[in-house]
Amino acid sequence: MNNGSCLCGDIAWTIDGEFTMLVNCHCSICRKVHGSGYGAFVASSTDGFRWVTGEEKLRAFQSSEKGLRPFCPRCGSSVALVTDKLVKMPAGNLDGDINRTLDSNIFVAHKACWFDVPGDAPQFDEYPPDSDSVPLDHESPSPVTADAVGGSCSCGQVRYEFDRPAKSMAHCHCPQCRKSRSAPFSTNVFVASDQFRWLLGEDRLTHFNGGESAYSKVSFCSTCSAPMPVHRNESDSVMVPAGSIDQDPGIRPEAHYHVTSKAPWVEITDELPQFDGDDVKE
Repeated sequence: MNNGSCLCGDIAWTIDGEFTMLVNCHCSICRKVHGSGYGAFVASSTDGFRWVTGEEKLRAFQSSEKGLRPFCPRCGSSVALVTDKLVKMPAGNLDGDINRTLDSNIFVAHKACWFDVPGDAPQFDEYPPDSDSVPLDHESPSPVTADAVGGSCSCGQVRYEFDRPAKSMAHCHCPQCRKSRSAPFSTNVFVASDQFRWLLGEDRLTHFNGGESAYSKVSFCSTCSAPMPVHRNESDSVMVPAGSIDQDPGIRPEAHYHVTSKAPWVEITDELPQFDGDDVKE
């Protein structure tokens, strides 16, 4: 038995049965929809699946001809997708262990330049060879200002840019980050407020503040649910979801935070410093 929910709790589900798939996808669409280095997805039979609450509140973004991505319109979290025989869901929204070895990493040819794919699971540049799906990827729009770094949501209706250098970059494993990004962990770039500019679609953002934690405060595109930058007024900085960045940010992850709260199925394999503290150093 496992339970899943969005960040705000409006949408929740339960799943009773074995997972038949655990896959990490590194395509630009997944990176943008989840605001992280990759999306992690599990699948199971619909026989053991049940909505607990909020099914009627679901919204969805059609990311491709066959790609439908349900999400919570209040907090932006991705949620389960139920088909005729399978239910697919973002692993980051599950509360319990997955108890399955990673099957594969897909679309590694499109991975973020700042992320190294860990582990020994099979890697495929696109879909696995036995798939008949057509590879899809987004073109990265260029920033308006020369030498700036640009970013955008998955549907392209929200865009921003910031000037180098960024302050810091870090992974966070807290439960709020996993739920808000619907990912194994979040990766954020911190930039000074006066170096950041919205270019398009700021009025299309939805904001949600789910608690006192800085990571409970999220902004996302109302159309595609992609996490967008959040102004942290208490520190005069902007927290930028790394998966939304379109160019090389000129910085690399420096540490893992909230490691005692990490998902039980996530293994940290790099040599970056690990911290249990509440505050990311900016």
